[in-house]
Amino acid sequence: MVSSLLSRFPRVSARGLLHAEQRLTERYADLVRLAYLALPPSLGRHRRVLLAHALVQRSLPAAAAGIPAPRESSDDVSPMSRSLYVPVLREVLAVSRRPPGWPGHVPPPGMLLPRLPLVWGLRLVPRAGGADELALSRALSELSATARAAFTLLRVERLTEAEARGVLEAAGFDRVETELDCARRLDVTLDRSVASILASQEFDPCTVRARPSDLLRRRRRVRLAGTTLLVALITVVTLVVCDGVPLVSPTAGPAPRGTSRSGAPAVADVVRVAPQAWAATSRVDFTAWPARGSLVHDRPLLRRASAAWTGEDDGTRTRITRTTGTPAGPPLDAPHLLYAGRIGGSTVVLLHDGQRLARYAESADAGARSLALARVDDADVTTAAAVALDVDVRRDAVRYLLAPWVAEPGTRDLMRPDTPARPLAVDGDGLTASVPVFGTGTDCGSRTVLQLRSSPRIAEHHAFLLAGLGDMTPVHLTYTPLPTRTAPPRQPREATGPAALLAWARVGCAVGSLRGSGVKAVNAWDFAEQYLPDGAGRAVWTCSRADTWRGPGDVTVTLRTTAAATGEQARPVARLRTTGACGRFGQHVVVHANWLSPKGSWYVLAAGSRAVSGLAVTGDVTADADGPTLAVRAPRGAHTRVRARSAGGLRTIDLSPGRSGQRGDEV
Repeated sequence: MVSSLLSRFPRVSARGLLHAEQRLTERYADLVRLAYLALPPSLGRHRRVLLAHALVQRSLPAAAAGIPAPRESSDDVSPMSRSLYVPVLREVLAVSRRPPGWPGHVPPPGMLLPRLPLVWGLRLVPRAGGADELALSRALSELSATARAAFTLLRVERLTEAEARGVLEAAGFDRVETELDCARRLDVTLDRSVASILASQEFDPCTVRARPSDLLRRRRRVRLAGTTLLVALITVVTLVVCDGVPLVSPTAGPAPRGTSRSGAPAVADVVRVAPQAWAATSRVDFTAWPARGSLVHDRPLLRRASAAWTGEDDGTRTRITRTTGTPAGPPLDAPHLLYAGRIGGSTVVLLHDGQRLARYAESADAGARSLALARVDDADVTTAAAVALDVDVRRDAVRYLLAPWVAEPGTRDLMRPDTPARPLAVDGDGLTASVPVFGTGTDCGSRTVLQLRSSPRIAEHHAFLLAGLGDMTPVHLTYTPLPTRTAPPRQPREATGPAALLAWARVGCAVGSLRGSGVKAVNAWDFAEQYLPDGAGRAVWTCSRADTWRGPGDVTVTLRTTAAATGEQARPVARLRTTGACGRFGQHVVVHANWLSPKGSWYVLAAGSRAVSGLAVTGDVTADADGPTLAVRAPRGAHTRVRARSAGGLRTIDLSPGRSGQRGDEV
């Protein structure tokens, strides 16, 4: 076995091998970071950490062949260090094409021992970062392994494009030029601080947190493994003694206490959080919810709810529904019990497994059972503030269970920004009175939303809006005000200020069309304003971005004028699906549309975001203007396209429906 391992090393001198190991040690942290970022995100953070260390350590034999013996001159230091990228990326490429553990995976020659490092009983994950790190991590997850490796080489290792291309081609990556273009496109959407973000602890697999993986059930599993081993030993001995006499196999008995037949956690593993845990943790989400309700100790009820989720129910037909993008299957870990009690004519149990909510309901009259699953793996103090527990379809009303940190619950009509919020009655368990559902259709007379205020123990003067759109969790509404030329780019904020409420009163009706689509949050961004010709007053361009729990987002661009009647909804100009526009990685946008003035004249209007310094319209009409807005007289139905100029050559995203010279929308 030892000889097989040593055979993997090239024929180099002991001094050369020692020098190669020294060079690898000097660059170890950087190489592990490169491997961690390039590995598939689907492997999970714990597995990627261990695999990144293992791949870099396995690359030592290949690195030894490419590093010459030490010399007195330091002229070759940079080429020698860069040659270390190639063997590491070769290992990453092999994992990306066929992850270890897949059927048919053949370990490399000489790998007869388990891959090091080995970690049992612990999960190692990098330290969590902030919103910038999370957004960048999501953007990288949408790239291929080649593009992620190229992006890391360019932004962190500071290689030139030619050097990065040479490293990727030497490592055996395909479509290198195309993937370099993808990396460049992501690069132009980021600010210059992205290199420091990539160097933060969020992306550092050498600075990790350790936490137990199965601490509560480890002893039970050890006893179960010992019992299984003893039974297997007795079975083997019995077979030997019986000398081939067939044995009658007994029928399968009940599953061990605490687990289901599928291995999923059972009712004995339900976790209950202390009532004040939310005030003593930095993670304010569903994991901090205590167990509430009059039936939290009703074990038969909890057993039925657990059986419905794990698929181990007693044959009773349970109707199962899932929010768009929510994975099916049993709980991933012992679920947290959030609520169990009677609401109206139903009994409801609410569970959370760290990534999903499960709402189990039994009807007292018909005896029907239902299970609803909703994805909530990135919830925070706002998106984990309320859960719809009881929906009355006949009365178009819903009752919410509020988070324990909600101090002032209320409701308001989104279409009436001047009307203050009204208090909302809540019982001792956090269950609200009935709230009208957020309406659908073109009749925008009223749109009821929740206005909640967090306890000052976690956030001072923090109020926010939630709109129930038919999913288990209501949608968080935010607002980004108009940019200014002197101030830095503005960030989304809570939609509770006067300007935000006025904007949402004009664009909020369209939110009803997102009903039941798994939306997490909607941000209304006023990205440009302009004065309209023919004395039509001022107009504001708004890009409303709806982000889903699964990641992708859709945008709707609207144009609202100050001369419009009170309560009139802004007119839609463009819609894009599954786009990064109007978000953190799509801050630079441009749009144009055909517009009819009050005097009956047609114009082409164009507008860009804060970084746009000039606009040019071509096609049936030609015009050029400095600044982020433009208006030019044009025939009705004009076919045009718009091109934006920006400081520093920043790439802008064209949101116009006529991006290929087709006729733009008429407003």
